[in-house]
Amino acid sequence: MLNLFDKQSLISADNALAGRAEEMPVAESHIVLNTPLKLSAEQLLEQGLEQAAFGLGCFWGAEKKFWSLAGVYTTAVGYAGGFTANPTYQEVCSGMTGHAEVVWLAFDPRQLSYEQLLKEFWQAHNPTQGMRQGNDKGTQYRSAIYTYSTAQNQSAQNTKAHYQSMLEEKGYAAITTEIKPASRFYYAEDYHQQYLAKNPNGYCGLGGTGVCY
Repeated sequence: MLNLFDKQSLISADNALAGRAEEMPVAESHIVLNTPLKLSAEQLLEQGLEQAAFGLGCFWGAEKKFWSLAGVYTTAVGYAGGFTANPTYQEVCSGMTGHAEVVWLAFDPRQLSYEQLLKEFWQAHNPTQGMRQGNDKGTQYRSAIYTYSTAQNQSAQNTKAHYQSMLEEKGYAAITTEIKPASRFYYAEDYHQQYLAKNPNGYCGLGGTGVCY
């Protein structure tokens, strides 16, 4: 059944896999930043941190892009935007979960603004490709911004409109990025976390349009 599903179309909640109650086990610390991979709402507040989530296609290269920015406290890769609870990588790749591959991060707004994160997001991939990113095809590779506040949503919409005008000048089609309030983020398997730090010669499909924001 998994192979028969059209992975270019988002599945409905009624037809999505149910998933499981058990959370994916991951390491406690980020191997590059030496910070926790998991932070509660209380810990974010205590440390003056904010959170963000972005889908740019394959999450390996996307995570490295964000952990390299000054002001980013921690990053993790996982699944969001769909319906299946605690999915596996194989389930997400089947198209039967509705999830996108995303990078979740906590950042210090005193050092790095959300608008600066959005600039990196728009420039780091091609947001006009629908259910794919380069040669990676499927709903899990869609461009996405999952917002954690009304202010983040407004910034996402404003920067989308600005970047759309710049892309049109270069002959690109309409932006297909999904922008919506963040639902639950599910951690991906531990071997995916900081994958390119563990595998320096690993695959990275990240590639922008060449249009500066």
